Amino acid sequence: MLRVVTDDDARAEMHGALDEIVLGGARRMLAAALEAQADGYIARLASELEWGRRLVGRNGHAEPRTITTAAGRIEVTAPRVNDKRVDEDG
Repeated sequence: MLRVVTDDDARAEMHGALDEIVLGGARRMLAAALEAQADGYIARLASELEWGRRLVGRNGHAEPRTITTAAGRIEVTAPRVNDKRVDEDG
């Protein structure tokens, strides 16, 4: 069986590089999940119109914020949704 033998400095550098890969993957997966959630929400409500205009649509992205995950701290930018529907019960 082959093994890679490294000194402590190289091992620390390798762990740092792996941590960056994990954080980058977590950031991309979270961004994709947030975009998919917003797309699904807008698609479900696409038929709700007032004066021929959709009541629910995209509105850019929110300010980036840092969250803590099991992989570490990552910065995410969530999509914004403009929902103009009126809740008549509340």
